[in-house]
Amino acid sequence: MSDPAPVRSTGIGSWPGTDLTEAVKIAFAECPDLPYLPELPQRGPAAGMIGRATALLHELPVDLQPAGWRLSDSSGREHRQARAVLRSDLDQLEEQAQGYAGPVKLSVGGPWTLAASMERPRGDRVLADRGARRELGQSLAEGIAQLVLDLRRRLPEVEWLVQLDEPLLPAVLAGGVRTASGLHRHRAVDRPEVSGTYGQLVERLEAAGAATPVLVHCCAADVPVELLRRAGVTGLMLDVDRADSRTWDQVAEALEAGTLIGLGALRTDRGREPGRPNARGVADRALRPLRALGLGPDVSGRLLVTPACGLAGFDRAGAIDALRAVREAAEIVSEELAR
Repeated sequence: MSDPAPVRSTGIGSWPGTDLTEAVKIAFAECPDLPYLPELPQRGPAAGMIGRATALLHELPVDLQPAGWRLSDSSGREHRQARAVLRSDLDQLEEQAQGYAGPVKLSVGGPWTLAASMERPRGDRVLADRGARRELGQSLAEGIAQLVLDLRRRLPEVEWLVQLDEPLLPAVLAGGVRTASGLHRHRAVDRPEVSGTYGQLVERLEAAGAATPVLVHCCAADVPVELLRRAGVTGLMLDVDRADSRTWDQVAEALEAGTLIGLGALRTDRGREPGRPNARGVADRALRPLRALGLGPDVSGRLLVTPACGLAGFDRAGAIDALRAVREAAEIVSEELAR
């Protein structure tokens, strides 16, 4: 019998600073099992999670207002800037990844976080309008498919993975997203509609010849593990501190069904704390639920150890230390599970 595949580590997406070339080099050096394209929100709204996602919207113009990103009749200056920033980032990624063969992860704001964050032309969130929600989801799916096809042409030896960042997904399902006025909350979106949006994205990637693993990252509580698994996504990534026993039961079922699970075991909500992150402590946070569920080495190849969320709140040295800590923690988890 062959040895089980090791647990891998990776980052989530956001990174401190404004130097994309350096950030890509660090991501490839510190996450050799699964490097990723960092997101640098300190460069401005066009480079943040929502801004970058708007750059991928297909035939759906937006502009930036004081209240945030908004669907519009024509693309505003900031939207054009977001597209230019993304093109530049992809050019730099292509340059740094020449000769590399293996997996690379891309992070994109997910359709439901976009719907809960962006406004319609005549006010309030896209979330309030079923037709607008559908149009936004379809536009994003088409844009992601075109992005993957473009990257496959640029770097044919790379195995691409798409990570959808969905911090607002549980709030969308629970009716917890406030209206633009802040006085009320939007109605909960039905679970079949939410699931269908992910299923359509996976289907669009396949139909375009861009079939690629789709991961959903959610660092909030109440991650809908079963919904995502049944929608056809390849994996999901969660904050281990926010998951309750019901969530872990669903995680166990997902692992047994072959789903890739990212364990966000390094805290990111307080930025860099004094001293280097403790890899042993990170490993213990990842191992605790795995042991409680009775999971062994047979699932190790479907596990990732990650920071709970992005690292933009860290300084450069602290962010590098965080990636090194999760890499060392993944090695510890592999060894512990194999015993």
